[in-house]
Amino acid sequence: MAASLGPLVGAIDQGTSSTRFLVFNAETAELLSHHQVEIKQEFPREGWVEQDPMEILNSVYECVEKTCEKMKELNIDISNIRAIGVTNQRETTVVWDKTTGEPLYNAIVWLDLRTQSTVEHLLDKIPGRNKSFSKFKTGLPLSTYFSAVKLRWLLDNVEEIKQAVEEQRAMFGTIDSWLIWSLTGGKDGGIHCTDVTNASRTMLFNIHSLEWDPELCQFFDIPMEILPTVRSSSEIYGVMESGALTGVPISGCLGDQSAALVGQMCFKDGQAKNTYGTGCFLLCNTGQKSVFSEHGLLTTIAYKMGRNNPPFYALEGSVAIAGAVVRWLRDNLGIAQSSQEVELAAEVGTSYGCYFVPAFSGLYAPYWEPSARGIICGLTQFTNKNHIAFAALEAVCFQTREILDAMNKDCGMPLNQLQVDGGMTNNKILMQLQADILCIPVVKPSMPETTALGAAMAAGAAEGVEVWSLNPGDLTTVTCERFEPQINPEESEYRYARWKKAVMKSMGWEKSETHSKGK
Repeated sequence: MAASLGPLVGAIDQGTSSTRFLVFNAETAELLSHHQVEIKQEFPREGWVEQDPMEILNSVYECVEKTCEKMKELNIDISNIRAIGVTNQRETTVVWDKTTGEPLYNAIVWLDLRTQSTVEHLLDKIPGRNKSFSKFKTGLPLSTYFSAVKLRWLLDNVEEIKQAVEEQRAMFGTIDSWLIWSLTGGKDGGIHCTDVTNASRTMLFNIHSLEWDPELCQFFDIPMEILPTVRSSSEIYGVMESGALTGVPISGCLGDQSAALVGQMCFKDGQAKNTYGTGCFLLCNTGQKSVFSEHGLLTTIAYKMGRNNPPFYALEGSVAIAGAVVRWLRDNLGIAQSSQEVELAAEVGTSYGCYFVPAFSGLYAPYWEPSARGIICGLTQFTNKNHIAFAALEAVCFQTREILDAMNKDCGMPLNQLQVDGGMTNNKILMQLQADILCIPVVKPSMPETTALGAAMAAGAAEGVEVWSLNPGDLTTVTCERFEPQINPEESEYRYARWKKAVMKSMGWEKSETHSKGK
């Protein structure tokens, strides 16, 4: 007889480097079981990053089935799973054929740079080549990062996609849309939708009216009929049509950074979290008003919990390369066999004057400088791989400091501590280093899966499911680990100033036209 634990909620967490399915107890927020599969990234040319949408979809099926098997072994009844939430890497762009259910090209991943020439062409259409021309509608600058330019590139360069659009067979979506459509039946009645948080990362969505913007679609020359319907982050979109959880509603959808904000319980104006994944993303809840940044941050939708509830907004600082630098040291330089070894190498406790700017995909916030490239400087004969590993971890912390400085200026309310989550937070050296460089405490929940937890909360709170209460009084308080700053602020300022000098040297490395030629 399987044990009954009361209502359970599942979360699909589809990230840049892996897919996971996790199951939580809706009453205690305890993680009961999960399964994870690593996802391949393909680099067909310099600056190009792609993934196979079918591999992504199959990894979701595999994670769901394996987790359900593990739960049966634990004697937990999977029929208690009442809802499923989806959280995903944002901006990554998929176009598929609605008649066959097959993708028409690989997914173009968020940190791909092939669209630099597309951005240049689009800038030529704007008076004064003003990158911020759509900022008041979308909260975003014109950049290779967002989905509209990736979609424009696909429409310009892939014959199958052009043809599918003409024959009205094409559907566009970010990863959440591709998954929800496929999981709710695909070509046999799948639901083509997205939520406001993912829509707000496309550059096609008006974050005030909460609708696709006809003028922006016209500017990017994107046919509106291929776009998904935009829904709130917490409502029933459809039900699972196959596998062990057939019939379970999918009722939560949040881009990964919004999901982490929810999972960290940052529901109040001024609360912020930083997620350390492939990239690094600092979000600050600004409540029901959208705050426009004067310092290179993005304005984005944090969440909208239900059809009739208002949207909440956030200021966001995005760093392209965080965990990816550890993966790069492992895979490209062979400095370590595993991510753990990079952390061990960093135990030297100093970079010995070496600074690493991992601008592999240009620099995101607060610079938005696509011409930057990665550099390692300050090398001497004494520098060894351990110093470089330490400099790589330090780079993640310096990039966070730059964003935090920008956020403090925009909000006028300096953060007195930073809530953190994501895979890299398991690294105690990194967390201590982050506290030292920020000169404020860093607070990490004992359960690091806050992104998946946020998606589960949205799914469990949806109308018609209602097994999870989002009232602050009812939320389980999470136990945390605190890292207090241990170095003097002068030392921290000195290292930060040197880092900024290195950043200046990384800029203007590439001319934009070289991107379009490829190698």
